[in-house]
Amino acid sequence: MAHLLGAEALHLEYPTTVVFDSVTIGIDEGDRIGIVGRNGDGKSTLLRLLIGKIEPDAGRVTRRGGVRIGMLDQSDAVDVDVTVAESVVGDRPEYEWAGDPCIRDVIGGLLSDLPWTARVSELSGGQQRRVALATLLVGDWDVLFLDEPTNHLDVEGIAWLAEHLNTRWSKNSGAVAVVTHDRWFLDAVCTATWEVHDRIVEPFEGGYAAYILQRVERDRMAAASEAKRQNLMRKELAWLRRGAPARTSKPKFRIEAATQLIENEPEPRDRVQLTQLATSRLGKDVVDLLDVGVRFGDREVLTDVEWRIAPGERTGILGVNGAGKSTLLKLVAGDLQPTSGRVKRGKTVRVAWLSQQLTELDDLADDRVREVIGRLRSSYVSGGAELTPGQLLERLGFSSAQLSTRIGELSGGQRRRLQLLLILLDEPNVLILDEPTNDLDTDILAAIEDLLDSWPGTLLVVSHDRYLLERVTDQQYAVMNGRLRHLPGGVDEYLRLRHEAERTGGAPATAPATAAAAVASAPGAAVSEAAAAAASAGAPALAGAERRQAEKERSAIERRIAKLGMERERLLAAMAAHDQSDYGGLAELGQAQRAVEAETDEQELAWLELSERLEG
Repeated sequence: MAHLLGAEALHLEYPTTVVFDSVTIGIDEGDRIGIVGRNGDGKSTLLRLLIGKIEPDAGRVTRRGGVRIGMLDQSDAVDVDVTVAESVVGDRPEYEWAGDPCIRDVIGGLLSDLPWTARVSELSGGQQRRVALATLLVGDWDVLFLDEPTNHLDVEGIAWLAEHLNTRWSKNSGAVAVVTHDRWFLDAVCTATWEVHDRIVEPFEGGYAAYILQRVERDRMAAASEAKRQNLMRKELAWLRRGAPARTSKPKFRIEAATQLIENEPEPRDRVQLTQLATSRLGKDVVDLLDVGVRFGDREVLTDVEWRIAPGERTGILGVNGAGKSTLLKLVAGDLQPTSGRVKRGKTVRVAWLSQQLTELDDLADDRVREVIGRLRSSYVSGGAELTPGQLLERLGFSSAQLSTRIGELSGGQRRRLQLLLILLDEPNVLILDEPTNDLDTDILAAIEDLLDSWPGTLLVVSHDRYLLERVTDQQYAVMNGRLRHLPGGVDEYLRLRHEAERTGGAPATAPATAAAAVASAPGAAVSEAAAAAASAGAPALAGAERRQAEKERSAIERRIAKLGMERERLLAAMAAHDQSDYGGLAELGQAQRAVEAETDEQELAWLELSERLEG
C-alpha cells in the first residue's frame, strides 16, 4: 500500500511537560486508525502535528506530494455569517451538488433536521458542529483526521458516520485517523489502534476489541503474579466476547486467546445478588408510570406511557433529540407532574441525577477536592470491598496530588468524575445518568462501568454512546411518537424502527425548509443508498396463523440458545480441567466450543429476524 504521510522522531515539549519523545509513525493507503489514550496525553496534539498546525521541536512530518488532508478539530468553528447551504455546498449551482451522491448522503445523514436556508449563527453549538463535519465530508480528501466527530451526534448519526467512512473509499484507498471515546465507533470503523501514553504512540492491530485483547496480553506477560492478571481490561474483554453476535462474529483477534484469558472471569454483574440488594434497599415498589401523558400547551410530548420500574432494573433510553426522554426521566425523578395518568412512587425511593451540566459544582469552586469528599461518607462498598473516597477517586483517575486541587481548577472530565463520585457517596437507590460519557476517555469510561457493575440500585441511562448502553444496561427502551417502546433487539432494533419511520413518514415538504427536503426536491436527486437499504430491510408484519407459527419458532430458538449456553459452559469447564499437555484433546474441545459459538450466533440472528417481523 502506498505511503501517504508519516512522522520521524517527533519531539514536542511545553515548559512543564514533554508531550512526545522520538515518535515515529506512518499512515498508508487503506489505513483506518483509532487513536485512544488518557485525556491530556496528546491525542489531539498528534493530529495537529501531522497536519501541520503545530510544528515539532525536533523530528519531521513527511507527506506524499499532492496528498489532500482534511481535518475536523475540536476547536474548529464554521463561518456563522453564512447559511447552512452556503457553508456546506458554497456557491455551486443546485444541479451540480444535488447530482453528487456523496453530498446527498452527507446532507441526509447529518443535516436532515436543520433549516437549509438558516444562518449558522442561529443554530445551537451542537448543530454548528454538525455543519462543520458536513462541510468537511463533502470535500474530496485522501486523508481525514477527525477529532471527536461523534460529539453532538445521536445513535443514528453515529451509525451513519461509521457507514459513510466504511464506504467512502475502496478497501485499499484513502485513510482515516480518528480520536474518539466512542468504543462502538472505534470497532465499527477502525482496523488499527494507536494508544498515546507516556510520551509515545504504541500501535495495535484491529479496532477497540482487538486493542483490549492486546493490552491484556501485554499486562499478562509483564505480570509477576496471578493478581496482576485480574485487571479491569480482562473484565472488559470478557464482556466483549459475551456480547452481541455482531461483535463476536467479526473477530479481529484470536478467539482461542480471548477464551483462555477470560475462562475464569465471572460475568460483569451478578444480577441475582444486585437484584436482592436493590430489593432490600428499595422494597418491591420503585416508580410506576401508569397511563401517563404530558402536554405542553398544544404539544403532546408523551401519551399513554405505562412503565413499571423494578428494583435493580438497568435500562437504557433511546430517542431522537426532542422525543421526550428528559420529560420521561423528570417524571421518574418527581421533577415534573403528568397532565394525565399518575405516577406511583415507592416510599424509600431516593433518586439522584447525573445531568449534562456541571453547574452543581459551581458553589464549591473554591473548595479543595479533599475537603468536599471529607464532608460525606468515610467509606463506600464496591464489589464486596470497602473503599475510602480517596481510593474511589484514584479508581476514577485522580492522582493523590489532585486531592488538593480546587474544584474550580479541575478540567471538564475531572469535574464530571467528581460529580459522579459525590452522587454515589450520597447513596441514592435510583440513579439517572444523562449523557455521562462527555469529556471522558476510554480508560475512565471502563473504570466507571466497572464501578456501576457493583452498584446495587435501579439504573436509568440516556446516552448516544452505544457501547456504554450495551455495557451497563440489561435492556433498552425507545421514546418514539410520544410512546415508550421496549426494544428486545436493542440498539439495532431501534435503528431499524427509525429507518422505517423515515421511509413511511410521508412526502417531503413542497418548499425545501430543511436540508433533507432540499436534497429530495433538487433536480436529478436520487434516493440515497442508505434509504434504499433501509427500505429493502423492512419485512411485512405477521398476523394470524403465520404469526403464531413465528412465535413458536422464536420460543424454540430461545430454548436452543439456552441449551447452547449450557453446552458452552460445560466445554469451557472441560478445557480448564483437561490435561494441558494433551494438545490433541484440547484441540478437539476447542473445535467443539467454536462450533457451539457459531451455532449460537446463527440462532441469535434468527431470533432477531423473527423478533423484527413480530414487532413490525
